[in-house]
Amino acid sequence: MSEKILEVRGLYKSFGDLQVLQNINFSVQQNEVVCLIGASGSGKSTLLRCLNFLEIMDSGEVILQGKQVNPNKDRLNKIRQNIGMVFQQFNLFPHKTVIENVTEAPIHIKKVKKKQAEEDGEALLRKVGLREKAYEYPSRLSGGQQQRVAIARALAMKPEVMLFDEPTSALDPELVGEVLQTIKTLAKEGMTMVVVTHEMGFAREVADRVVYMHEGKIVEEGSPLEIFEDPKEERTKLFLRSML
Repeated sequence: MSEKILEVRGLYKSFGDLQVLQNINFSVQQNEVVCLIGASGSGKSTLLRCLNFLEIMDSGEVILQGKQVNPNKDRLNKIRQNIGMVFQQFNLFPHKTVIENVTEAPIHIKKVKKKQAEEDGEALLRKVGLREKAYEYPSRLSGGQQQRVAIARALAMKPEVMLFDEPTSALDPELVGEVLQTIKTLAKEGMTMVVVTHEMGFAREVADRVVYMHEGKIVEEGSPLEIFEDPKEERTKLFLRSML
């Protein structure tokens, strides 16, 4: 059995009177791809943000590589170096070239030498199919290309786990495929990932485990075969009927 990279126990999160997450318990093994599915507003993105401590949970535990993270005492920026995050919006620096976007954090946060960071950055751009765009500015790229740069930028920190928050939802339909293909490649290479997605075909093909969320709770989880072919919970069946 491979080791747990990430574990969540009894996680609760609310915004004012709105309870967004209730008693969330799940774990992610090394080299595993977990897809979070569910209707908009079911708490998937908030859960991802709690995993990366962009939102601080009200109660519960997040355990990274066997060590419980204490948001009040631990240096969260240091923790985040091990948890790469790719958002719906690309958030690239518009005034920096593609290669500068990718090398910014390794140079300034990890203190990697500029030449080494650029070599690593070019290798990552090659991986996401954009080596020839290294010296372009983001405004010259399509949305799909910008999102692939955002993936390379997150990978540049050499994280233990990658979180993807609906990475294709801001893209035109014809650009979705190229980003999903990049994520599929990472999955084949054994990258540990948690992916929030509305792309059911992608979840079925790439996930080792699918977690269905509804109204801030995990309703059901299992292999893609179990969830898509033989869901146990009525809520899961209703959701899948609306999506497939």
